[in-house]
Amino acid sequence: MKNVKYFECTLCHQTFDKKLELMTCPSCGEKGILEIVFDYDKIKREVDRSYFMNNNDYSIWRYLPFLTVDAAYIGNPLKVGFTPLYKSKKLAERYYTEHLYFKDDGCNPTQSLKDRASVIACVKAKELGYDTISCSSTGNAASSLAGNAAKLDLKTVIFVPERAPIGKLIQLKMFGADLIKVKGDYKSTFQLSRDAINHYKWYNRNAAINPHLIEGKKTVALEIAEQMDFKPTDWVVVSVGDGCTIGGVYKGFYDLYNVGLISEIPKIMGVQSEGCSPFYDAFRNRTELQEAEENTIADSIAVGIPRNPVKGMNAVIKSNGAFVKVSDEKILEAMKLLASQEGIFAEPAAAASLAGYIHAREQYIIRKDESVTVIITGNGLKDQKTALNLITDWVELEPDLKQLINHIENEGEKK
Repeated sequence: MKNVKYFECTLCHQTFDKKLELMTCPSCGEKGILEIVFDYDKIKREVDRSYFMNNNDYSIWRYLPFLTVDAAYIGNPLKVGFTPLYKSKKLAERYYTEHLYFKDDGCNPTQSLKDRASVIACVKAKELGYDTISCSSTGNAASSLAGNAAKLDLKTVIFVPERAPIGKLIQLKMFGADLIKVKGDYKSTFQLSRDAINHYKWYNRNAAINPHLIEGKKTVALEIAEQMDFKPTDWVVVSVGDGCTIGGVYKGFYDLYNVGLISEIPKIMGVQSEGCSPFYDAFRNRTELQEAEENTIADSIAVGIPRNPVKGMNAVIKSNGAFVKVSDEKILEAMKLLASQEGIFAEPAAAASLAGYIHAREQYIIRKDESVTVIITGNGLKDQKTALNLITDWVELEPDLKQLINHIENEGEKK
């Protein structure tokens, strides 16, 4: 951690030596999430525009000066990061936004943004001498951990709630994880994983506990900025569960601002489902986060008790952004719209960010003249059951040309 100064508790602001193997604040306990504070003057001496122009490593490791792992332990990992940034035409015109972009993190090795955190966790585990790594997850963090750990020769024990989609469970088992399905919700799953990790002394990949993981997630913001020649859009929109991903998005832009590579931090919009919206409710009511129901099809953001409330809330407040919430119906509509108009197949939690952008345009939270990047956090194949429920127009014909002609001509008349 050559460019790290120290750890700082997000609650009591006590600081700790960077050499300590800490997960949370010793004084504040599990709620005392740690912030990793960087020495930006040191990074400035190493990183400028020419650094990127001369760097041919198109993965998250091109951002190594901003990360907290030792390069000697990276080894031969899956290729995580530098996912596509697409400029929209159809949806930009439809919603009167001149500059609309989609950052498709479903193109990561296990098809989600969570690979950014998982590969950091795996490298850190090897650096610290662990052979087993564990986490609880609604699905994506679990499958990404299993895949990245398999490549780096680490054992995994992973806890998921019983509602976890089959696509993610298949990934987990194929990657060789020791999978524990927990009867109950994400709260129960997290508690069991925490107790097991403490008992067996496994390395903890839970993103709201392990402060290094946000540093991996922030690389999505570093990439967005670089792919836009360090002139990011006015708004960046992302779906929100635990608060770790949105916290990472803010941290990435904050890092770039502090080393002088961008002149302004974008406004960050967090999107939640109406069926599980603790961040939105607290933001709107100006209260502390309260436990919420986990009643949404968007399983990846169905987190009733966010474990990273301070960083999640600060991402919006400090960037002068906003939280919005959308219905499951609007999320499903966004899934179809994104796929049919932009060719990007997103799982429900990922499509929620598009639904949130649409809502924000309709409510004039985002103005017509403001540019927007929507982060797509996971691929639609992660939740095939939900996607199949959207498809009602299957066509089955005999292998007969006349039937085909009749079908095509009848469909043409209907249109």
